[in-house]
Amino acid sequence: MRVLFLCTGNSARSQMAEALMNVKARGKFSAESAGSRPAQRVNPFAIQALHDVGIDWTGHTPRSVDALMGDKFDFVITVCDNAKEACPILPGHPIHAHWGMEDPAEVEGSDAVKSQAFRAARALIARRIDLMLALPMDKLQRVTLGKRLDEIAFETQQSPARKEN
Repeated sequence: MRVLFLCTGNSARSQMAEALMNVKARGKFSAESAGSRPAQRVNPFAIQALHDVGIDWTGHTPRSVDALMGDKFDFVITVCDNAKEACPILPGHPIHAHWGMEDPAEVEGSDAVKSQAFRAARALIARRIDLMLALPMDKLQRVTLGKRLDEIAFETQQSPARKEN
């Protein structure tokens, strides 16, 4: 099954979600990410947050959702409110879910404060992916599955600036 994580800039949250899903799903899902207005580069704090858990994400670049318009996805998950509002209609009628969360790139302060925000965002995304992977995909109806994916965001509300457990 294919998952697309969407965000506005495709430089932090969606990049971390793509990386984490591809590692955690172990082939059950294939994830990609894109943005409605892609940034110039992946945020270095996102790359470091992934590196801290053993994922080398150097060399990845943000891309536009326009480049994926011909691709079919089973799931489209928006991770920021702007992407939810600007989410294009993709072929194949994918199940849409919204996992909105604060943007760690907007956190101000020292590098240590920013790093903590990205680690917290990574932990939140990882938790949501774990919950998604635990769902009995083959037993849930399409509507129920979409609703359940949306509920994951409400069950895991956490500010990126909060400390990880």
